[in-house]
Amino acid sequence: MSNKLKIVSISSEVAPFAKTGGLADVARSLPKALKRLGHDVVMIMPFYGKIIDVEEHNLKMIMRDVKIYLNDTEAVTVNFWQGYLMKGLPIYFVEQKKYFSQRKALYGSDHENVRFFIFNAAALKLLSLLKFEADIIHCHDWQTGLVPFLLRNDFRYSKTLRKAKTIYTIHNLVFQMGHNWWEVPPAKKDFGKKALPKISNPDFENINFAKRAILHADVVNTVSEQYREEIMTRRFGQDLHHILRNRQDRLFGIINGIDYRTYNPANDKQLFKNYDYRKIHRKKLNKEFLQQKLKLPIDRDMPIISLTSRVTFQKGFELVMPLLEPLTGLDVQIIIMGDGDKKYISELKKQQKKHPKKLVWIPFSRNKSLETLVYAGSDVFLLPSHHEPCGINQLIAMRYGCIPVVRRVGGLHDTVTNFNPRTNRGTGFSFSSFNTYSLFATIIRALEDFRHKEVWRSLTVRAMKESNSWELPAKKYLALYKKAIKLNGKNVKHKI
Repeated sequence: MSNKLKIVSISSEVAPFAKTGGLADVARSLPKALKRLGHDVVMIMPFYGKIIDVEEHNLKMIMRDVKIYLNDTEAVTVNFWQGYLMKGLPIYFVEQKKYFSQRKALYGSDHENVRFFIFNAAALKLLSLLKFEADIIHCHDWQTGLVPFLLRNDFRYSKTLRKAKTIYTIHNLVFQMGHNWWEVPPAKKDFGKKALPKISNPDFENINFAKRAILHADVVNTVSEQYREEIMTRRFGQDLHHILRNRQDRLFGIINGIDYRTYNPANDKQLFKNYDYRKIHRKKLNKEFLQQKLKLPIDRDMPIISLTSRVTFQKGFELVMPLLEPLTGLDVQIIIMGDGDKKYISELKKQQKKHPKKLVWIPFSRNKSLETLVYAGSDVFLLPSHHEPCGINQLIAMRYGCIPVVRRVGGLHDTVTNFNPRTNRGTGFSFSSFNTYSLFATIIRALEDFRHKEVWRSLTVRAMKESNSWELPAKKYLALYKKAIKLNGKNVKHKI
């Protein structure tokens, strides 16, 4: 086997073309890291007609009106576009105007399963037309979950794809199909082994993409070691824990990284003043600039607590909301940046109106360029998630010297070490129980340590020096790819 692998990365979103969350960042950064390690990588995503700017990204249509057979009676036509994420790293787009060019949102239609089934089938057809003889097809999250199934069925005689192995990455097991899996009536549940119904059949929307991916992929992985263990339990397994346990010899955990070229306070153009861990004093200049920009009282010694994430139950807002009132009574400023559930957003607006000098809510969709400035200007970052497969925000926060307060779950457990002032070790503050008392106590502990300037400076420098780039995870994925290639039906140990 050649050391140079031919790798395909398939995802429903890739930054900067289309993004709703961390999936888009991973789907961008991992292929770039693999390309830099010398491998032949191509990427495939849907062409969202009302979102992706052809001219801005210099995209070109390479194939028009290609017929995609979905079964023996149904077919659609698609166009294929091509662009480049970086030099030598092509990204291909599947255009199907009826299913991907009617909406300004990436998700949320009544026929999500049909949309992404078409995308999955078209992605494999594209590889055949390109004659790209893939060693590995890396499928990201439920929207790509039928690729392993199709490869073993409809495409099993493909000369181009005959040697391809599939890797299915679970970014968040809550999402298994185009709507909530727990809302499917028991009699309509998909057991993952029968032939797919026609897309004209309403039952197609009950097909469980994630389940089929877990059953048919050569290797399954998730985005942290801790989350790997959690999803094999009833509590976190989202009703798939049994089949995950059955395949645990092929279930792996690899923690995500962040792109250190994209997130770098030393040259980030969005900051007021650039800095690194050797010039940590410049961070306060960003704080003052942020306070001025958000019309908060300017005080470089005032601790700023920030949250930059989706405003949802998963991210811990059920704990955060009851604490806003007591927190605004302390000498702190709070910045919350994110979009999400209306019930939380409504309360945030009320609290902002009530405490304009203490609390600011910023919708992410209209202020994306502010994200890294918020990290650079803040002292403490909150992510008290109910469940968190990996989490990227805490990694970015540490890169910018913003100390995380997190719940000890999933990837947060793997990436943030609880600070011990006696030993002067740790990179943040963590707690275990999902309740407001534990979160509030941990915030108070962080604020107490913030008062000790040298202790806090040492903690900030240590967090900034923590290595969370994609270099190590990319090498672990390569080891996983090579393990998948050698499997040939044999059982394997899950460690890499």
